[in-house]
Amino acid sequence: MSVTVRRAQDWACKPVSIGFLLAFLCLQAAYGQAQEETTQQTNDRIQQLSHAAKPVITDIPIGAGDVIHIDVFDVPELSRDVRVSSSGNIALPLVHERIRVAGVTPFQLEQTIQEKLIETGLVSHPQVSVFVKEQTSQPVTILGAVAHPMTMQLLRPTNLLEVLANAGGIADSAGTVILVTRKTQQEFVKPVAETSGSSDSDSGVQTIRIQLQDLLDTGNASFNIQIFGGDLIEVPKAGIIYVLGGGATQPGGYPIQSHGEPPTVLKVVALARGLSGFAKANDAVIYRVNPKTGEREAIPVHIKKIEKDTSEDVAMKSNDILYIPDSLAKKVAVRALEAAVSIGSGLLIYRSTLSSGGGNNNNNNNPPPPQ
Repeated sequence: MSVTVRRAQDWACKPVSIGFLLAFLCLQAAYGQAQEETTQQTNDRIQQLSHAAKPVITDIPIGAGDVIHIDVFDVPELSRDVRVSSSGNIALPLVHERIRVAGVTPFQLEQTIQEKLIETGLVSHPQVSVFVKEQTSQPVTILGAVAHPMTMQLLRPTNLLEVLANAGGIADSAGTVILVTRKTQQEFVKPVAETSGSSDSDSGVQTIRIQLQDLLDTGNASFNIQIFGGDLIEVPKAGIIYVLGGGATQPGGYPIQSHGEPPTVLKVVALARGLSGFAKANDAVIYRVNPKTGEREAIPVHIKKIEKDTSEDVAMKSNDILYIPDSLAKKVAVRALEAAVSIGSGLLIYRSTLSSGGGNNNNNNNPPPPQ
């Protein structure tokens, strides 16, 4: 880190040529393109892996609002389309009680209807088939830092990678964590203990946290969890840390792409391409909002001491502002020295040219020596 800072300082003290600026801008463009390619490569991997892991269950459960088609072989009077009520029940002719269908699969409902028909004596050997004609009860919403936030209906068993792929993959601003929030009262939802994410249970709602790198790199199916109707999938944006002041080579906002370790002052300075030649590194300040009072507090930072390992590196948080001031007097002195060197070089060239030209003129104007 210290080597990078020294180089940035050395460059800042020298006159900058147009060629250097053009090269720097080209590097900036190449860097931005590399970032886009990295995001695209991640999305390509999401597409490739989306069908690798097979869901555990084999059918999507029926829910309130769905339209199901019931066909009883050789009994057309009982074959019909039925919409599931808001309470999750349906009614069939000559069956005196409502049938509970919410939360069961079409195959399970077929068996239930067959049993009901045998109990009533309507059909001795019923053959029943059920399929979902219109699915409205299994919405899954994915939002946040994805290419296409959307709400989709689950028409078949689906995993997390498939939902990410349907949303077009992650956006450039995506962080490193995926949050899956779901209700736990459904009978078909597996316990969180069987998944890899951590959870917070409160009033029948749990949130599963999954690291994006674990999902893509480990190949462990426990990270590519089963997605159920009603799930909310969120890809939070990466936090932003801001670097301001003339003491930074490249001020700006930088996303936090942390893999378990919080960003520190030295890491953020490195993202800002190091310190400028005029930086007052030991006068830097972190401006941070106090969550209790809502006021922005100033935390002094001694960057040079951190570089020399005489002071502990300071962890930074999202929305922190690292302000690195510069020395106006030093900047003016350097600019004056550059101007003096430029003027001196110009005078030297002028005098050299004048002296050379003057000698020629004198030789031309002198009369020829007598014979």
